[in-house]
Amino acid sequence: MVRKNISKSDLNEQILEKIAEEKNSKEKCFHNSPKMQIQLYKRRWIMILLLCLYAMSNAYQWIHLNIIGNIIIRYYNESLPDNKFQRETTLDWLSMVYMIVYIPLIFPSTFLLKKKGVRICAVAGAFLNALGAWLKVACVSPDRFPVLMFAQTVCAIAQIFTLGLPARIAAVWFGPKEVSTATSLGIFGFQLGVALGFLVPPIVVKNGETLEDIGADLSKMFYAGAGYMTFLFLLILILFKEKPPNPPSRAQMLALQNVRGEHYGKSLRNLFTNSSFDLLAITFGVIIGCSYAISTLLNPVILEYFPGQEESVGQIGLTIVLAGVAGSFVAGFWLDRTKTFKGTTLGINLLSLVGMLIFTFTLDLKLLWVVFLCAGLFGFFMTGYLPVGLEFGAEITYPESEGISSGLLNASAEVFGIIFTIGCRAMMNEVGTFGLNLLISGALLLGSICTGLIPANYKRQKAEKEILEELDKDMEIVISEKSPMTELTDERSTL
Repeated sequence: MVRKNISKSDLNEQILEKIAEEKNSKEKCFHNSPKMQIQLYKRRWIMILLLCLYAMSNAYQWIHLNIIGNIIIRYYNESLPDNKFQRETTLDWLSMVYMIVYIPLIFPSTFLLKKKGVRICAVAGAFLNALGAWLKVACVSPDRFPVLMFAQTVCAIAQIFTLGLPARIAAVWFGPKEVSTATSLGIFGFQLGVALGFLVPPIVVKNGETLEDIGADLSKMFYAGAGYMTFLFLLILILFKEKPPNPPSRAQMLALQNVRGEHYGKSLRNLFTNSSFDLLAITFGVIIGCSYAISTLLNPVILEYFPGQEESVGQIGLTIVLAGVAGSFVAGFWLDRTKTFKGTTLGINLLSLVGMLIFTFTLDLKLLWVVFLCAGLFGFFMTGYLPVGLEFGAEITYPESEGISSGLLNASAEVFGIIFTIGCRAMMNEVGTFGLNLLISGALLLGSICTGLIPANYKRQKAEKEILEELDKDMEIVISEKSPMTELTDERSTL
């Protein structure tokens, strides 16, 4: 046997080099495997931007008529009921039609999202959104309120393809450390649309001296909206993609593998029989339903205390939404770093309740700046809750589709929104605005109690952690079975 003349230092270097080479080879093999590759794409930012613009246009159409409700009632008076309560309730249906249409169509829409994907839903929704906008152009006549309601209904149908997309796109395109932030960005589109719906109509449509003046202003607003929404439809048709070539996270990779063979009915059954999700659905429905009712009735509530202040009504609504936008970003940033979904949800519930109580007991002061301050306070928490609730739902229902869970949560919000809007309008006519505000406050208290009963079982985080631990174990086993450390150590021992 020929004894090799190898120094101790040279041998140590060879050991380290071979270990590094084998480790790099294993990692490269893992990441390049078609079953295991994880990758983030820059295109994800284009996807979330398109979603924001689309959601903005649809949310704008939801509220842009009710914020100038007194002007709409005056212009379309001849085609509205004679009874005051019926006339006002008919106006409220311009907003509530978004809620009532969503409830029966949520199941076919989530089925379509599960089976056909996000691209089909986005294109279909953008088309209906543009169609509804053009139908509104044909509604500029005092005797055409029924046509206006039909046009609003078309826009409401477009909404069913929208509300389930933020959580789904965030999960499909974004990594685990940015998924909550991405959902917040998707929700930002809705919030920005509501903000524009509050701000723009009171500026464009004035309570003019004649109906012709009002009609001319409405025509300008409708034509501008139709043009923008048609342009947006074309952008989505050309640029919007279904999913990236490779998943952005290991948890999403596993979820996609599970979804392929999963039955839609089984997914619904799993969600409905999940007690944690049922409690969250009540909480989510109460908070978001309250915000829907407040947005719908903001015009009569503020004008009762500040007559002739239509533009201030829009600015107060804008304050609520902008505060909610800030709340959404703060919540998304906070959740991505702490993952404390239950604690964050409970805190938002309680602080929304505090903000609503302060708003209730300061309206009689008739100080506009106090109203703005209070509106911003409860808007920050109440409106900012939307992405928190959707991500909480995705966590406790994993590996079910985020589109289905978020769709059902939004359906709950629509149900509570209708109940609160009709109940608050009746309360206003019977006991005044004070009773309306107390009803909202009591509902928020109910939401806080339900939140406290939800177990903090974060399944998606647990799955991601288990996958990482399993991969680490596999790497250790592979290296230990035939390691260059063993080979070179054996050679060293023979020298």
